[in-house]
Amino acid sequence: MRIFDPHIHMTSRTTDDYRAMYDAGVRALVEPSFWLGQPRTSPASFFDYFDALLGWEPFRAAQYGIAHHCALALNPKEVNDPRCTPVLDALPRYLLKDSVVAVGEIGYDSMTPAEDSALAAQLQLAADHGLPALVHTPHRDKQAGLRRTLDAVRASDLAPELVLLDHLNETTAPAALDSGCWAGFSVYPDTKMDEDRMVAVLRRHGTDRVLVNSAADWGRSDPLKTRKVADAMLAAGFDEDDVDKVLWRNPVAFYAQSGRLQLDPAAPAPLHEGNSVLRGGE
Repeated sequence: MRIFDPHIHMTSRTTDDYRAMYDAGVRALVEPSFWLGQPRTSPASFFDYFDALLGWEPFRAAQYGIAHHCALALNPKEVNDPRCTPVLDALPRYLLKDSVVAVGEIGYDSMTPAEDSALAAQLQLAADHGLPALVHTPHRDKQAGLRRTLDAVRASDLAPELVLLDHLNETTAPAALDSGCWAGFSVYPDTKMDEDRMVAVLRRHGTDRVLVNSAADWGRSDPLKTRKVADAMLAAGFDEDDVDKVLWRNPVAFYAQSGRLQLDPAAPAPLHEGNSVLRGGE
């Protein structure tokens, strides 16, 4: 079984997670930029973070046979802080990097005017750079959030087939799929979606343009949820081709629109910036 996790925050996970993911079948992933749990206080902290997603994390992933890509953006939670908004002016130089396969996460958190402006600006950046966009739909008032998100997408120059609407659930899936965008579902231990609910969505809506991710971060989450969804699909009567489509071919098809997807992990280098994850004689 081969798995592509299209949304996971490995900067908050350990190397043990990389090993467990590989053993579960994960061979590729996309790490979108997000907030760190506490406010950043200057654009410089974003730039160091972006550099880590472009360098250190691909290095770590390569040690465990996983191809690492990233999506870069000013995330919706922090666009409301004027100390952070200069990041928008610096993003174009980062979006030129080879391992950047999307602009993201962008979208809404609290649905403020600042979030409206940042979403429109970053959808335009995606269009200008020929990149897909990974769009975070809000965790609160999801129906209103999706409607506002779709309005922004329709007003942009980015085609819907280049947009992945993430953190969907049973209530938002129909409108998301009807829009022509791709539909992303985050599967968590206690919140968002779980394996059984995900299987029910697939039974109702089919497997076209559907992506499943773990969105694992520093909170209560599980980087093996993609594999658990695959196992739940098989137990529910889906066949191996269905599983391969949802867990591999669909994310490949979406991110391949960037023209930058490289599914063969780089040969692991011994050091990155003088540091190594290869401790204990491994």
